[in-house]
Amino acid sequence: MLQLLYNFSIYAYSFIIRVLAPFNSKAKLWIDGRKNIFERLGSTSLTNPFTERSRGMLAWFHCASLGEFEQGRPVIEAFRAKYPAYKILVTFFSPSGYEIRKNYAGADYIFYLPADTPANARKFIEIVKPSIVFFVKYEFWRNYLTELERKQIPAVSFSAIFRPNQLFFKSYGGFYREVLTKFKHILVQNQESFDLLKSIDIESITLAGDTRFDRVKQIVDARKDIPIAERFKANRQVFMVGSAWQTDMAVLIPLMNSCKNDSNLTFVIAPHEIHREEINTWQKQIELKSICFSEVKPDTKLIDYQVLIIDNIGMLSSLYQYADFALIGGSFGKGLHNILEAATFGMPIFFGNKAYHKFQEAVDLVNQGGAYAITSTEDLIEILKNLRSNEARKRETDKISQNYVLHNIGATEKVMAVVQSILDN
Repeated sequence: MLQLLYNFSIYAYSFIIRVLAPFNSKAKLWIDGRKNIFERLGSTSLTNPFTERSRGMLAWFHCASLGEFEQGRPVIEAFRAKYPAYKILVTFFSPSGYEIRKNYAGADYIFYLPADTPANARKFIEIVKPSIVFFVKYEFWRNYLTELERKQIPAVSFSAIFRPNQLFFKSYGGFYREVLTKFKHILVQNQESFDLLKSIDIESITLAGDTRFDRVKQIVDARKDIPIAERFKANRQVFMVGSAWQTDMAVLIPLMNSCKNDSNLTFVIAPHEIHREEINTWQKQIELKSICFSEVKPDTKLIDYQVLIIDNIGMLSSLYQYADFALIGGSFGKGLHNILEAATFGMPIFFGNKAYHKFQEAVDLVNQGGAYAITSTEDLIEILKNLRSNEARKRETDKISQNYVLHNIGATEKVMAVVQSILDN
């Protein structure tokens, strides 16, 4: 019965997305990206009978969205380096992942994942014929995992994280716990997740940490110079706002307006999504002189501006190198965006106090003194003032943030050790 309900929920979700598609751009991308997907899969070299494919030498990595892709990327690239004979397939559930990374050069094939119906799972795996499958963090698609188990294809979950309130650990959660038994191995981020899985008799588990730390180390090593940001900084302090939502800006704008007489503090704002109307509204509310990145000319005197708004995507991770402070958006609402990219450059990090608790790195950094969960504009102003007036405290906070990332690098190596034990058997 529960299996029927699960399948019904998948069909219902797909139906709702179809209804919303004419009115919602993301829903439309979700539907359009899956049109004729099996025909498109069948027309690629996935089905060509060359030597490597006849031995089933394909690794399939599935990521829900962009964040999970970045989390999985160090493993994808490590796998490519260690097993160059394998083809690599990457799939996404969400348009926010696929549309941004559909041209990622590290994979041979990139597709949306068809909805998790029994028929789709059977057909997809029959076409793809993977020899090993990876699910990043939260992905537990029951029908795909059942089909992989039936065909004896090993499935690995890495950077997984579990919490006591999840259905897996409820007294009535047997149906959900069964999904976890279908993995060949699960690599978890923290000790709590390890202990929770042990408590329900899941044995093939490893405490490996979070591969995002390896990814942000890659980002630091590959960071790009951004001359406009460097000109804007001009020996002034930069307060970087990464992935800003309206709820974040409602707290931040009063702080910015309180700095009209403090020309040494500047603000760089990177919106979560680029909407010209929203940016225009923010600029009207901000009393400091502001300019959009796209408006900057070679002769623009950026020293005359106190606010730079990033109206493009793709440079946020490199922008943090110019920052002295960072506010990461999302957690005045339902979530929190990546704080590790800022932390790796070493700086005090701020975020809202409403939705950060489910992010282990945010909890850790708050507890260690490298980050601050703020409740209001007044709270932000007070903490920022104390940090700016106490250079020793600022340096200590910078070091805490940076060391937190450095001390947690290495999860990718542990994932690859498990992969080797599977593929060599």
